[in-house]
Amino acid sequence: MTVVYPVSARFLARIAESHIPVTEVVLFTTDGRVIPLDHGGGQVAVDRGQALRRTCTVTGCDPGLIPLTPADELSTYGGRLRISAGVDYGDGTRELAALGVFRLDEVSGDPSLGPATLTGKALECVIQDDAFTAPYRATGTVITAITALIQRSLPGADVIAQISDAPIGSRTWDTGADPWAAAQEIAAVAGAECYTNGDGAFVIAVLPDLLATDPVWEVAAAEGGVYVRGTRSMSAAGVKNAVLARGENAADGVAPVQWLATDDDPGSPTYWGGPYGRRPDFYSSSTLTTVSACRQAAELRLRAARAPNARGDFSAVPNPALEPGDVLRVIHPDGLRELHQVQSFSVPLGLDGEFPITTIGAKEDA
Repeated sequence: MTVVYPVSARFLARIAESHIPVTEVVLFTTDGRVIPLDHGGGQVAVDRGQALRRTCTVTGCDPGLIPLTPADELSTYGGRLRISAGVDYGDGTRELAALGVFRLDEVSGDPSLGPATLTGKALECVIQDDAFTAPYRATGTVITAITALIQRSLPGADVIAQISDAPIGSRTWDTGADPWAAAQEIAAVAGAECYTNGDGAFVIAVLPDLLATDPVWEVAAAEGGVYVRGTRSMSAAGVKNAVLARGENAADGVAPVQWLATDDDPGSPTYWGGPYGRRPDFYSSSTLTTVSACRQAAELRLRAARAPNARGDFSAVPNPALEPGDVLRVIHPDGLRELHQVQSFSVPLGLDGEFPITTIGAKEDA
């Protein structure tokens, strides 16, 4: 899985120094115009726990963007925003990281005095809104089935598969069902997730293993560090230490299969059979037709189910190159070193603004 948006080492070093942050917002209207937008602020929120991973708000825009006629509405609603953020190096060059491509869903503000505020959702929303108007049957493999679902709504969409393909059992969704939820169900067969990245491409990938992935960024509370403040918490609410994934597909003549994935780390506070006890979760889908597929689906869901046990909430100097799933090395003011995996963050689109990061699966870093 690709982690951290591809930026230079100079970029990561510069954001820890005094620098001029820059943001770029471009509107692509439905009638083919490309309009760079001056703006005063806003944010891009990114959260792997949400069905729509990226959302945006852009404030302080020209009130001329507010649609006043049916023609204005036709050219604006359904248009797209491309948002990037980065640094100005002060030598005539700058470097930007893509924060997302969004469907423009709302424009509001005083049409005379302004300013206008724009809000949008990442392109997963196009798939989600295009609910099935007749029963829909998926067959074949994970990659081909997900690609078909995405390109059913966005024929030219770019789909990047970073997994080994796997067969799926046939699955039929009823009229009115959510195609984006269907794509996620199919991805689970390969132990994967599906989402759009900063460039607006659809990605099928596995969440990196916290302990097997090198940190992409150090958040340190030290001179020259980017740590602003943070908290560390543990909670048993909703935390499971096993997932039983089951598949049964009578239509394909496939016998029932299942796999129980457990927290088998004796050093884990949620160790299966340890003091935490046994707290299983359950998942079933007719797309699961082999024990291997059940295992991958169970392990994917177990990583998510265990993650809230230890988490951190930090504020740091904004880093628009981060991606959910990235591993961070966090060094607290008392010197405690931990590895954290990014769950969510919010990038400000103005000169000021905090950069809150919520992480999952904290582990002590030697």
